[in-house]
Amino acid sequence: MPQFGHSMLKHWMLDPEVLYLNHGTVGAPPRRVLQKQQEIRDEIERQPSRYLLRDFSNFAGVPYAKQTKMRDAASAIASFVGAKGSDIVFVDNATTGINAVLRSLHFKEGDEILISDHAYGAIANAASFAARESKARLVTTKFPYPRYDPEAIIDAYTSAITSKTRLAIVDHISVESALLLPLQEIEKRCRKRGVPVLADGAHAPGAIKLDLPSLGVDWYSANLHKWAYSPRSCGFLWATPERQKELHPPVISWGLDKGFTHEFDWVGTRDPSPFLAAPEGIAFMQDLGVEAVRAYNHKLAWDAAQLLSESWGTEMPAGQEMIGVMATVPLPESLGKSKEDAQILRDKLLFEDKIEIQLHSWQNRLWVRISAQIYNDMSDMERLRDAVEART
Repeated sequence: MPQFGHSMLKHWMLDPEVLYLNHGTVGAPPRRVLQKQQEIRDEIERQPSRYLLRDFSNFAGVPYAKQTKMRDAASAIASFVGAKGSDIVFVDNATTGINAVLRSLHFKEGDEILISDHAYGAIANAASFAARESKARLVTTKFPYPRYDPEAIIDAYTSAITSKTRLAIVDHISVESALLLPLQEIEKRCRKRGVPVLADGAHAPGAIKLDLPSLGVDWYSANLHKWAYSPRSCGFLWATPERQKELHPPVISWGLDKGFTHEFDWVGTRDPSPFLAAPEGIAFMQDLGVEAVRAYNHKLAWDAAQLLSESWGTEMPAGQEMIGVMATVPLPESLGKSKEDAQILRDKLLFEDKIEIQLHSWQNRLWVRISAQIYNDMSDMERLRDAVEART
């Protein structure tokens, strides 16, 4: 078993002068995965047309392979998340997948789309746009604060459902607050009321164990370039077989009405190397030990949250059962409360203290979100603690 911590930094290209506590924002693929991606690019350039139009997608010519390279990669990812390859398509990111679902559904005036006040900003915008275009209504349910509890969150969704609710968008792991939500239980409550669920799993693959069909949701959109070590941009959209016929990618191309996978696999000429290299990210994690990676990152995130909240005299808003591999901790009130205060402090930590971390304003105070990765250890969290305390 490898020794996690700073010794793992050799597997990444991260700047050694900067403490990186922000893996969850745009990811950071390991060297091995980047090397695989470059090998794929080199192979493409030897015969670009054949590779892209035949080997990769079967877009041109008489199909001669039982399965394309795109479908091979999709099957590898599907196996990792407990699904079938035929139920998964690649998308650039979770936001793209969610837009695909929203643009494929037909809302009408008076319909309601349900989200929470913890929804990712881009997803809230996409839902707002879909509602605006169809004269539907965007409904935002609020989680009880200052203490987040799974049952209270389930009740928040349930109480917001009406006879006009046509879709619920539910985070699996919320982005800024980093809460692991009881998705399966929320889905059960929604299903009893006849409401389909679109899950935003942007931070889930690689961070927690997934068995997508068991969640009961209708659609699941996720990123692989965050916690599953793939190159960016790389995500997937999973849909139940019953929901696939109505689904179309945001970019309509030659695959229109030719089937779920065919339509999403070719949306025009683009670099497919992030998708095709994604299985290498999974293989890297498997070589390290998937459960060992998750356990280390979870423990580090929780231990860091305890250290920081105790040191700063603040209180964690959720228990350990709602923490995955990230934790969001309130900062001392003396550091400010506005978005401008958050940006100023985040920049100071980066440019003066050489610490890269996600920091934002929420509930009239500042919060810092720790992304725990196997190349970090508790000394990194102590360095963050000291840098913040020096500014209070």
